[in-house]
Amino acid sequence: MTAVLIVDDSKLARIVVGKAVAALQPDWTRLEAGNADEALSLLETQSVDVVILDFNMPGRNGLELAEELRARHPAMPIALATANVQDEVIARARAAGATFVPKPITEEGLRGFISGAALKLRSSDA
Repeated sequence: MTAVLIVDDSKLARIVVGKAVAALQPDWTRLEAGNADEALSLLETQSVDVVILDFNMPGRNGLELAEELRARHPAMPIALATANVQDEVIARARAAGATFVPKPITEEGLRGFISGAALKLRSSDA
């Protein structure tokens, strides 16, 4: 069973991302967190395979969380979703091994990341 963690301080944004994930991978379990600390607590108790992070959040931003997750989970597929399309943000996301996904999130915008993550997870299970 594959679990995806959606981290965004906006409930509406989490719903939108959840719907896009459900359309692409209906059998994936969707977990939600409203900020970085909530996400890290959830990761202590839940098995998570894929993470989709918002960039702008109170406390630690999505990039800082991505860097922390990457250190703990070197192979985990991580997407950083943001409307902040600055070269520096994109470069730091890539350096953290995170896929950049522009906001607003759409099924189409997530398709490449989700199919790549599913492929990666299937090959690591084999």
